[in-house]
Amino acid sequence: MGRKRKGRDISGWLIVDKPAGMTSTSVVNKVRWAFQARKAGHAGTLDPEATGVLAIALGEATKTVPYVTDALKCYRFKVRLGQATNTDDAEGEVIAESDHRPSDADIKAALGKFIGDIEQVPPKFSAVKIDGQRAYKLARDGEQFEVEARPLWVEELVLTDRLDPDTAELEMTCGKGGYVRSIARDLGAALGCHGHVLSLRRLWSGPFQAEDGLSIEEIDALAQTPALDAHLLPLETGLHNLPVAHCTDVAVSRLRNGNPGTVIASNLEYGEECWAVHQGRAVAVGRFKAGELHPTRVFHQGAQDD
Repeated sequence: MGRKRKGRDISGWLIVDKPAGMTSTSVVNKVRWAFQARKAGHAGTLDPEATGVLAIALGEATKTVPYVTDALKCYRFKVRLGQATNTDDAEGEVIAESDHRPSDADIKAALGKFIGDIEQVPPKFSAVKIDGQRAYKLARDGEQFEVEARPLWVEELVLTDRLDPDTAELEMTCGKGGYVRSIARDLGAALGCHGHVLSLRRLWSGPFQAEDGLSIEEIDALAQTPALDAHLLPLETGLHNLPVAHCTDVAVSRLRNGNPGTVIASNLEYGEECWAVHQGRAVAVGRFKAGELHPTRVFHQGAQDD
């Protein structure tokens, strides 16, 4: 029998405004320590040099992570025109240069190619797997390989500022799996001048806003105190994109045991995914079928969270 993990049974979401120079995993470990939490995870990796919203799930909220990672997110980023790097960002080595500089009108005209359903090739220095190995490891070892294109939904991509001839600032709203570095690289190629990311900030992700996030310094100052607990958002925040159904007193125990339970809902279609609530707390996520919720994820929230 496995050894029980130590820590508090605390559930909810904490919004962190991640600083540059820190990995997403390091932020998760910091938050877990600050809450003395048994379990923690994040909803969408940010590159170490990127900043902005990193939503950390604790306890039962980790079961809602997929619904946040699948949601739209918004990035503000600066593109260095005239240079390509092997990492597609400022951390890499310059591998190509051009004296050509596109006009603002050229940039705006090119952005249309990157809006809607597009195919995007992730950077070679990324965590995608190639024959079971991380691409960045193969790239660091000097291996020759190709990364397959992946579908991406881009809701919006706009030029927000032209800081100087070499630098353009853009904002992108996109779905799951988008690489801003690839956008900068491919935009530079489309403009005939090369390009890479200079800086990147995630402004929001699903229901979470960077401006509401705690800094690492604030987390350190409030660590292991009730004042930090007060910043925790409820588990249910991660289910913002799903329709809700209300379950009966009798259904609660059935749903928490993984069995279908009666729910009350309007405007739900047969087989539609939704979540059930009882006395303000999420009980389960599942499929709605003939007045019942057939659970795929169940939540065990109770006094132990307090």
